[in-house]
Amino acid sequence: MLKKIYAILILIFFTSHVYSEVPVIVISAPSKKPQSLSTVGTSVTILNEKFFDDSTEHFLGDALSSATTSANFFQSGGHGTASAIQLRGMPKRYSTVYIDGVKMSDPSSVSGDFDFNNILTSQISKVEILKGNQSSIYGSGAIGGTIHIFTKKGKTGFHKDIEYVAGSHDTHNLSASLSGGNEKSNYYLGLQRFQTDGISQMTHNDEKDRYRNNGLVASYSKKFTDKIELQSNARVAETYLQYDAACVSNLFGCSPNYDHAEETDGLEGSYNISLIHKPLEKFSNKFTLANTYIKRIYASAPNSKNTKQDNYYGDRYAFLYQGNYNFNLDNSIVFGVEREDDSMGFNRDATVRINSSSHIISQYFDYQSRITNNIYATFGARFDEHSFAGNEDSQRATLAYVFDDKTTKLKSSFGTGFRFPSLYETFYVFNSANNCAFGGPNCRVIGHKKAETSQSYDFGIEKTINPNLSIDLSYFNIKYEDALEGWSGNNSAGSGSTTQNSPSTTKSQGLEFFSNYKFNEMVNFGFNYTYTQTYDGAEHDNPLNSDKAGSQMVRVPRNVMNLITNFKVPGNDNLDFTLRTKWSDEARDYGNGNVNRNGASFNDAELESYLVNDLSISYKLPNSYKLYFDVINITDKKYETAQDYSQMDRSFNFGLKRNF
Repeated sequence: MLKKIYAILILIFFTSHVYSEVPVIVISAPSKKPQSLSTVGTSVTILNEKFFDDSTEHFLGDALSSATTSANFFQSGGHGTASAIQLRGMPKRYSTVYIDGVKMSDPSSVSGDFDFNNILTSQISKVEILKGNQSSIYGSGAIGGTIHIFTKKGKTGFHKDIEYVAGSHDTHNLSASLSGGNEKSNYYLGLQRFQTDGISQMTHNDEKDRYRNNGLVASYSKKFTDKIELQSNARVAETYLQYDAACVSNLFGCSPNYDHAEETDGLEGSYNISLIHKPLEKFSNKFTLANTYIKRIYASAPNSKNTKQDNYYGDRYAFLYQGNYNFNLDNSIVFGVEREDDSMGFNRDATVRINSSSHIISQYFDYQSRITNNIYATFGARFDEHSFAGNEDSQRATLAYVFDDKTTKLKSSFGTGFRFPSLYETFYVFNSANNCAFGGPNCRVIGHKKAETSQSYDFGIEKTINPNLSIDLSYFNIKYEDALEGWSGNNSAGSGSTTQNSPSTTKSQGLEFFSNYKFNEMVNFGFNYTYTQTYDGAEHDNPLNSDKAGSQMVRVPRNVMNLITNFKVPGNDNLDFTLRTKWSDEARDYGNGNVNRNGASFNDAELESYLVNDLSISYKLPNSYKLYFDVINITDKKYETAQDYSQMDRSFNFGLKRNF
């Protein structure tokens, strides 16, 4: 594979002519401070505010799926169901998500990862996706990369926005916002209500599973003096979902295709308050208090509020300090101290079964340097102490070489990373006979759960070939050990099972390619392709490649391509067409009724390849009105991104938006 990569890089390097310097794009996520994208050695994908204003996708996961490289999106059904993004072939627990600087994972979930099902695009101004190991900056879990979501903020003046969408399956989406500001302060308040009758989450039936999302996003910032500034953000989402729970036959003795109607009420919120102090021109301090809270209430029968069975609560408080010091124009350092406290609760029928908690104390630094006129480098390290899993350290180095014409950049990075076990992985024991769960009174987990660790590197090239064509090509290689997957009888009750560290090494490598091409003033193309080759380290044969030991990791297609075609009607700049095409290779998934990672009988399922097309038509009307029409899944393709769970059929949306 490496020989092919080198050949492609040489071809790109000598392709076409160059032209004047490309525009400077400023980002903030790679080192937690503003810096030019052209000097960053990390592979970064940016989706700006215009992208989201033009997008007709309701949910962030859908928007990311068609617009980014190496970001595999899967979902367990239609709107509102569990969804996740996998970066560079890594399971979802290895990609951390931040909203306005707040880590957004669920302490009460199995692996403590983030569910994208409740993030609506109307609330978002920008997304920065950092691919590759980011643990030295962002700590536990940032092995495949990090996703940074920035909600909308106030701008100078006074602004009002309102948007309404109606569509198939009795779908309605209403959003509105008020915002404003001046040179000293700004504010933003956004409200949204989304509801739909939905589709059946399971592929074998056609009943409807409803979903509702009531969301609020708010922000306020104020400069008291030239040296002191206050920043604050808040987000709340109240949800309701009906869903079909697949049954695991070897645990509960039911049919693998059992359609189990359930409902869940959810509440998800976060806020952060930051005080920025700049005592010196070269030095600044940032003190942040952040909190996330998640509640999930499950009932066994829809519309029956007195049958609630399971209640899950997740809570995280974070206390963060970050310092920035600029030695000169070419050298600076970011450093910080953090404390993160996680807790989870679980009760059934009002009987408390678990209250578990953990904390992490961290110190980190990241040094950025312009070594020569053309070479930019960073080096960072982080030291973390977990209350149960012990201590871990991580390092990262990046290098970027920018040619004199500013149109070509060579980039590379190397890093080590880690992920601490979640509360679920630390305390959960399943034993149906003793009603034993989460380290409750009937059992305790015996043995030490240590952190998963990783090593990774990548290198690539970014080149602006001419004013109409730019490309980005990267190779990545990741391996990690001590993966927390697998079950073992390991508790004081003498039976039952709990997660354990796997002795095998898991690997992922591949190529990412992205290109923008402006054919003419009327037609633009955006294309991305990802090749991902993974090995999950399991001791069983791959059903898709029976002659090889080990398997392509779950829900990771080997080949994925996306093409976005934008077309404007000649002589009418107000009419805009966008065709989104996605092709995904076949993938592996767990078969129903199989949970034992180390068992002899795995019986994996195959997710078939698919090709899906979506069409959006928008028309700008006078007085800042915008009218648009969508056709989702034009050919009504039946496909799955998770075994036995449906994806959206052919659907239509009609919307009207006004900015004033």
